[in-house]
Amino acid sequence: MADWDAIILGAGAAGMMCAAVAGQRGKRVLLVDHADQVGKKILISGGGRCNFTNVDTAADRYLSANPHFAKSALGRYSAQDFIALVDSYGIAWHEKTLGQLFCDGSAKQIVAMLEEECAKGGVRLALGQPVADVSHGDGLYQVTTGGVEHRAPALVLATGGPSIPKMGATGFAYEVARQFGLSIVQPRPALVPFTLGTQEALFQALSGVSADVAVRWNKVRFREAALFTHRGLSGPAMLQISSYWQHRTPIHVDFLPDHGADWLIEAKRERPRASLRKVVAQALTERLADALLDRAEVQGEMGSLSDKVLRQLGARLHDWPFEPTGTEGYAKAEVTVGGIATAGLSSRTMEANKVPGLYAIGEAVDVTGWLGGYNFQWAWASGWAAGQAV
Repeated sequence: MADWDAIILGAGAAGMMCAAVAGQRGKRVLLVDHADQVGKKILISGGGRCNFTNVDTAADRYLSANPHFAKSALGRYSAQDFIALVDSYGIAWHEKTLGQLFCDGSAKQIVAMLEEECAKGGVRLALGQPVADVSHGDGLYQVTTGGVEHRAPALVLATGGPSIPKMGATGFAYEVARQFGLSIVQPRPALVPFTLGTQEALFQALSGVSADVAVRWNKVRFREAALFTHRGLSGPAMLQISSYWQHRTPIHVDFLPDHGADWLIEAKRERPRASLRKVVAQALTERLADALLDRAEVQGEMGSLSDKVLRQLGARLHDWPFEPTGTEGYAKAEVTVGGIATAGLSSRTMEANKVPGLYAIGEAVDVTGWLGGYNFQWAWASGWAAGQAV
């Protein structure tokens, strides 16, 4: 006899959403997590205010081996659907730049809302209980936790990826997926700061300096703030491009995305007696201008510099190459690129094609969103899809 209709492993954003939806459909749901509280990653997100979705959500803002996979779930449970749920709980929110929505108050409001949604569905929580064993037989999944074996015809993997291990994150979902014959797209840290080598030591003096830049890797480009750190490069622009970046390749930074190609030559005509340092410092900041001009080895009065030299410097400031030595890894990564391969899953239900009753949702799956609420929207949408299907 089955004890439950569905057992969901992982009480994060996707797992709670799935449990609430299934429970409110009348399903008997057990939600298991090794952590002693639900939604731990939600609580730290968005500086404690939870960037809970993005109004510009579309499948082209996600990385996956199958770029079309996310379309179905995102189309059936949209950002507007989640906003309607948030509004129904009277949670005040505001839109920041680039379509990002945050709570006016605290991320705790989103967690409390999901807990209430689970309670409405009669979901049973088993918290602080690591899973000792997962198996399958006679059409049922057996999950042993806290010395008790639970059985259900449906098992949902919602334990995320290995990013932020201090929060208890592991690759557990991948282990279970492999156990049942699903393949894994090689995971790697994403939305993560870069590290720079000793040849870029000059930039360590800029630790704490930020600038509005456009950063490019191959044909992918983001226009947001970049931040210099004592270890390398961070800030939204760098986190965004890190999801695409591949080792031993350069990224290219345009430090002056609002300036034309010949702006230095125009400045020379207007202010021939001004120093190059002063002109560049007014466009950037003094510390950043000093570091870039020291590296470029160009100084002097504008009028004494040839158009060719100024054109070359302008081109470099518009396309400054950095070759990161790596990233700060899973410890500082907000999410994981890769995971359970979408080729083995139904895009409509998140069920494994060849393993009836096994589902994978959220960050555990090879679908990774841009920075700015996209990963939460994938959690809600994939959780909703599986919650409708179990």
